[in-house]
Amino acid sequence: MADRVKLELLAPARDLEAGLAAIESGADAVYIGGPGFGARSSAGNSVDDIARLVEAAHLFGARVYVALNTLVFERELADAQAVAQSLVDVGADALIVQDMAFLRMGLRGDVEFHASTQMTNMTPEWVRFLGETGFSRVILERALSLREVRQICSYCQGAVELEAFVHGAICVGFSGRCYLSRAMSDGARSGNRGTCSQPCRLPWDLVDGSGRTLERGKHLLSVLDLDLSDRLGELIDAGITSFKIEGRLKDSVYVRNVVSHYHSALNAAIAERNGFVRASAGRSVPDFAPDPAKSFTRGSSHYFFDGWGRDFPDRNVLSDSPKSKGEPLGTVRKVACDRTGGWWIALDAGISAVSAGDGLCFFVDGELRGTNVNRVIDGHVYLNDNQGVTVGTKIFRNYDHAFSRAVRNSRTRRRIGVVATIEMGAESFTVTFKDETGIAVTASRSSDFEPARDVEKMASTLSHELSRSGDTIFEVSVDYHPSLTKRQTTTEQEKLVYFIPVSIISALRREGLNKLLEARKKIVPSRNRAIENPVAKLPQSYAKSVDNAVNSLSRHFYTDHGAVDFVPSPEVQQDLSGSTVMTTRYCLRRELGICRFDGDRCLSSQKNSDNSPLLLVHGSTRLRLYFDCENCTMTLVKL
Repeated sequence: MADRVKLELLAPARDLEAGLAAIESGADAVYIGGPGFGARSSAGNSVDDIARLVEAAHLFGARVYVALNTLVFERELADAQAVAQSLVDVGADALIVQDMAFLRMGLRGDVEFHASTQMTNMTPEWVRFLGETGFSRVILERALSLREVRQICSYCQGAVELEAFVHGAICVGFSGRCYLSRAMSDGARSGNRGTCSQPCRLPWDLVDGSGRTLERGKHLLSVLDLDLSDRLGELIDAGITSFKIEGRLKDSVYVRNVVSHYHSALNAAIAERNGFVRASAGRSVPDFAPDPAKSFTRGSSHYFFDGWGRDFPDRNVLSDSPKSKGEPLGTVRKVACDRTGGWWIALDAGISAVSAGDGLCFFVDGELRGTNVNRVIDGHVYLNDNQGVTVGTKIFRNYDHAFSRAVRNSRTRRRIGVVATIEMGAESFTVTFKDETGIAVTASRSSDFEPARDVEKMASTLSHELSRSGDTIFEVSVDYHPSLTKRQTTTEQEKLVYFIPVSIISALRREGLNKLLEARKKIVPSRNRAIENPVAKLPQSYAKSVDNAVNSLSRHFYTDHGAVDFVPSPEVQQDLSGSTVMTTRYCLRRELGICRFDGDRCLSSQKNSDNSPLLLVHGSTRLRLYFDCENCTMTLVKL
């Protein structure tokens, strides 16, 4: 096992409850927000809660990473250092950071640094530089294709661990380079400061240079969620070792469901390959059927995993609503009102799966609306509110009451396999408990034991009593094979089995499993803290345009590694008019069928056929769109 590559399923935790749910459901690691400086300010957690999560995770050899991935202003450096040190002191395995200042704080203790996706980790040169300058792991940008992931893995050649998102919401702009929240709030809110207002999920008008409205009130920057559960094997083969689920704002039901699904998917991918193993111990088998479609989802896609640009098929990743619409149920074939005034509908797909308490949603004039199921009688689904449902309306279920209750009440427990080996004689009885990771303890009793009169019954009692692991984290199997030789007679063989009272067997089981638990509490998962290489130089393309360095420690870091110019960060600019507030591979021209490289589609389109300027408008915010067709990127500039 030592020479196998360890693969990690990394789960989100909004709070301690969600973190514990992730561990129970089979996660190899959990990432959680600290008491401050996290990119999800509403998902902060106390140091005490993180300490409790660390203790629970380490029992399984699982790890806990704390997100401190905002930019830190000069006046906050002392507070940020104090927060970081407190997390190291309670055993956090890694700090996920965006600001280079954390590497220069001189933190005491053994902890890794992971380069947040907020650092826009997209090129082989940049990723390798991060690995040479203090980071043990780099979290890749979500917009990368599999081809680009392979290139990065090949270029880095194992010099740094690589982590990739595989599920959840997508930031449409390059991570860490989106200033749209700040631009729309006059600096009051910022994604790089933990207060993203999600303006990409708002309705926008698309207007051309002449003032003509091409699209009105549509969610033109809101993309589908990511789901790569069927592509994990390709990421493993590329060289990714950590598979990340997004969702630090999601509840424990979402975490249990999605983590259980990916736990199974990753195990299946590993089973098809040689040389890989899960990064933590224990087996988790859910007592429900995991289904990501029943948790929050805007619909799923592979985003740009299969490529991007004009050489690839249309992406079709635009979501029709920023809200969760869930799973399709069918189309309404009848709408009626009974004598009591209750509205009901009948679906063409039947209603066997619909029950009272379910949440249904549907589109009316392009707007997603919803209501709850009041009751289901004789094939009729009674709605709390009709909300404009008509014949032909497509119905989705975004809340499955029965499923959510099953997940919430799940008794799924994660268990570590233990083998109990027995040695007995006339004067002693010893049991060795060895877990699946190789940790072994013994428990024994000395006494005068008589040969067992009923050998088979004694063997059965030993197996039954020693395997009763109860409400522990262990699952015990008994390996009892008396040491026999062919020369021994049946009578002599039977004398090797002695009668052991059940009270002694039970006492040794409790003693042994308690010892094993205490031994596992002392486990500290291996950490690969990288040492900063003072001679590592910034890639030339980065050295001339360093931005998002908003404090002295960060600027000194970049200067020491070859920076020759600092571009004022948008995070400190008062007015972003004329500034780029987002860059993305998501292209509205392509998505709407007006890309000039689309040939026939472009010729048949009446929208923006003269290739005039395009603007996105929401309220008083106006954004000019620029298209780099050579690299197939779209840039948003605030007017």
